[in-house]
Amino acid sequence: MLRTYVLYLQGRFSKAGKQTSMRILLVEDDKLLGPSVKRVLTKDGAAVDLITNGAQAERYAVVLKYAYDIIILDISLPGKSGIEVCADLREAHIKTPILVMSGNKESEQIVDALDKGADDYVSKPIPMLELQARVRALLRRPSDQQEPKIKHGDLVLDPSTHAVYCKGERIKLTPKEYSIMECFMRQPAQVLTRTQIIDHVWDFAFDSFSNLVDVHIKNIRKKLSKHGCVGVMRTIRGVGYKL
Repeated sequence: MLRTYVLYLQGRFSKAGKQTSMRILLVEDDKLLGPSVKRVLTKDGAAVDLITNGAQAERYAVVLKYAYDIIILDISLPGKSGIEVCADLREAHIKTPILVMSGNKESEQIVDALDKGADDYVSKPIPMLELQARVRALLRRPSDQQEPKIKHGDLVLDPSTHAVYCKGERIKLTPKEYSIMECFMRQPAQVLTRTQIIDHVWDFAFDSFSNLVDVHIKNIRKKLSKHGCVGVMRTIRGVGYKL
């Protein structure tokens, strides 16, 4: 089953999705609320993957362990409850911040979710401004998933400030360029295919046949070269790229 979901993630045949440095897994089976929350978060610049089944969402969270910045999880879900999903993810050492949504006002359910590893909760009906504020607050919390700094040769990436330095000088990167650099810096010396880069950086709606990955790589190379980091990103013909 796990391989099936990986292959699904690689199948992208719709129009390009929004570009962003933030990726959110939204788990909500309500046919009106789910798309509504996704629209609000997308307007904030996030790439939002909407899943409607608890067990399916858990598989995505495990497969893309480091891809999501936050998981927004409804408690009442088909397949597996949000509380069960939360508990299983923490048991699997998935440390991504989890914000649970609940239509049940009973404190026992909320306490149970928090005890199972949720970081925060919001009650339904959801005030969208409050939801946005809680997402921002969770993203501001330091994550022990990331090293303070990642170094590779003359390059240094600081996840806490989303900054990349070449020979001590900060490189001005767009949010998309930073996300691509982070993908490479976390997997140095490994050949990354375009599909792997897309899975890390874009949402499900991205067109895998687009040449945007190549365009971004070209722009990153130019910026690296200006700061003296020449030839650090190599093209592996017919496969992808390598740092």
